[in-house]
Amino acid sequence: MTKPDNRNVPLRQYRILLVKYLKPQGWWVLVLTILLFITTGLQLLNPQILRLFIDTAVSGSGSDKLGGAALLFIGLALLGQILNIVTTYVSERVGWTATNWLRTDLTEHCLSLDMPFHNSRSPGELIERVDGDITAMANFFSLFVLKIVGNLLLLIGVLVLVFLEDWRVGLGLLIFSIITVALLSFIRNAAVPASRQERESTADLFGFLEERLAGLEDVRANGASPYVMFRMYERLRDLFHKSYRAWNAIQLAWICVNGMFTIAYVLMLAAGASLLSAGTISLGTVYLFFQYTDMLRNPFQQMTRQIEDLQKASAGIIRVQELYLLQPAIQDHGTIKLPPGPLSVEFEKVSFSYNSIDPIIHDLSFALQPGQVLGLLGRTGSGKTTLSRLLFRLYETDQGAIRVGGVPVHSTPISQLRHRVGLVTQEVQLFHASVRDNLTFFNPAITDDRIMEVINDLGLHDWFARLPNGLDTEFRTGGAGLSAGEAQLLAFTRVFLEDPGLVILDEASSRLDPATERLIERAVDKLLQNRTGIIIAHRLATVQRADKILVLEDGHLLEYGPRLELARQPTSHFYGLMQTGLEGVLA
Repeated sequence: MTKPDNRNVPLRQYRILLVKYLKPQGWWVLVLTILLFITTGLQLLNPQILRLFIDTAVSGSGSDKLGGAALLFIGLALLGQILNIVTTYVSERVGWTATNWLRTDLTEHCLSLDMPFHNSRSPGELIERVDGDITAMANFFSLFVLKIVGNLLLLIGVLVLVFLEDWRVGLGLLIFSIITVALLSFIRNAAVPASRQERESTADLFGFLEERLAGLEDVRANGASPYVMFRMYERLRDLFHKSYRAWNAIQLAWICVNGMFTIAYVLMLAAGASLLSAGTISLGTVYLFFQYTDMLRNPFQQMTRQIEDLQKASAGIIRVQELYLLQPAIQDHGTIKLPPGPLSVEFEKVSFSYNSIDPIIHDLSFALQPGQVLGLLGRTGSGKTTLSRLLFRLYETDQGAIRVGGVPVHSTPISQLRHRVGLVTQEVQLFHASVRDNLTFFNPAITDDRIMEVINDLGLHDWFARLPNGLDTEFRTGGAGLSAGEAQLLAFTRVFLEDPGLVILDEASSRLDPATERLIERAVDKLLQNRTGIIIAHRLATVQRADKILVLEDGHLLEYGPRLELARQPTSHFYGLMQTGLEGVLA
């Protein structure tokens, strides 16, 4: 993979982003452009009115002309302030709309990336990428147009008007502007790496906080709080040093701008005094030259201020670009639909490893007919969970083929594959949302009547009756307040609502109270009716409903066959497990 330049972002990249996310807002951008031209014109006109006022006062032409010039100046100043407010509103609207679109695109891209990507990055780091980096780019979309483009218009206008008054003064002001812009550009190029390192350090801190807060109980129970605080201190110290270097680059820009304009004021006053003494220009024109020079100070100061935002935007663009360069290894080019009803499962000489070095699955072959239930046994680390992940195409096999419903998994659309294959895991993810949204995964097409039908069918009506607001009851984050059994029953409800043809059950190994256990056993029976099932078994009772047994050991197929036949063969591995009890042997 070729990484983008870590020191600078090409202007072409800025242009691509602006065009992509501003083009859909064409009318608003047009309004913003018109407002920028009008406000810039008013800024350029005001010094001309003041020159007229000064020259009229010096010549003693009359109070009426002076009063008219004063009223015109005040009126245009008020109009300019009103237009500045409107321009700022339009600019912020355009900027945040573009930013939110970019945030949505990046989130969707992250969701499309493979599991190895997510396994190597903490949720806190990804949150900082999607939210922190793109928020840093918000000013790029809004203030870039308002400040950078607007100030460039003002700069060009000032230079043109000064050239029309006196080409020598105009040439001097042009040379001064070129030198100042080149200096600020040099500082900006030098500052981008420092800001990028600051953003990376911030992401590292967010990732650290997310992991430690998620494991707060273990941290406290094991007395690891001092260690966690020390590690946090290290990250904060790193962030401080990198933020300090980025801040120094901004201060350097301020010092350079102030120094350059101090020199410009002296030279402009000297030139104006010389031309006034020679009778070439009027006193009002001397003021005009000085005022136009001072007007350039604001654009350059704002450009200096924007260096920080552009610096952050550049670092954000680099990091977002790096993320976009990552493409999923699992491509979704399938077009064949899976058949209705129970789905067959076939593994043909499948091998797989997570790191291309240590194989997890070795040359695995087996076939499961539609409607059959497979009991999948094996010690921890034997490859049971990996097998289910391969069925979902969360990972791609290194060798061999997997077919579901007679269709190779890579030949069917991933969305349909994951819709037709249901999964109930040991860890059930519940969201801070209503019961309805947790059961339907925010799918409004599933009606309340259908939800209640499934709840009653699974025997959850008593539990549902205890909810204070029915389907509108809000769960707390992570489903706090629910028992493990209740959470798993909700997971069964989710699968029922999808009505898959193949169900994978990774049964909870924790001991449940008898009432909840009976509900789960009933839910399993209901779920496996007219469906193919794969049960990653930890309990003897669950294995008894399997038609076939597959035993894995270190990724190898140790034993496979009909459950009843294996249970009657004293030489079979399954027979030995039955004698000793599954729960202890498979732990």
